[in-house]
Amino acid sequence: MPRTAQVSRITSETAIELTLNLDGTGIADISTGLGFFDHMLTLLVGHSLIDLTVSCKGDLHVDGHHTVEDVGRALGQAFREALGERRGIRRYGHAILPMDESLVTAAVDLGGRAACVLAAEYPVDSIGAFDTQLVEVFWEGFAATAGANVHAILHHGHNAHHIAEAIFKGLARSIRMALELDPRQPGVPSTKGSLTV
Repeated sequence: MPRTAQVSRITSETAIELTLNLDGTGIADISTGLGFFDHMLTLLVGHSLIDLTVSCKGDLHVDGHHTVEDVGRALGQAFREALGERRGIRRYGHAILPMDESLVTAAVDLGGRAACVLAAEYPVDSIGAFDTQLVEVFWEGFAATAGANVHAILHHGHNAHHIAEAIFKGLARSIRMALELDPRQPGVPSTKGSLTV
């Protein structure tokens, strides 16, 4: 079965159209109105080897919060739908990711339960027009709807762009590993026999 999903999410704050292919080649078509966020999503796609299209029209006259949070939630919903019963996946993934002077350890569990812990401090409050707090907002939204544990620890780094990029790339590599099909375990990767969201 193809591991794909299409999500349409429309509220008074955002209008999102999203398509996802978990077994892609890293093709991204991203338009959110936030240049830095588009850059981070493109990195996420390229390093996880999913295919993703995102079109988001958000209330950027307020700020970027609703756009970033709602895209995270829509992407998580698409993951949940595309994964189905999560049969055959490795489930867990991890990466140690250097980005110039920054170093991040990242780990993901696609086991159906939501948690997000990002341990990172930024030297500035924003990267261009992008509030650095929104990195965590995105991953919290994704984890909540995907049914995923998302963890990232910044060991060191002093450039905010590099820190955010290391987090996105590290989690992308972790997702890539967790999504892979395990030929030794074709069933649900849990001793309970099921994974529920």
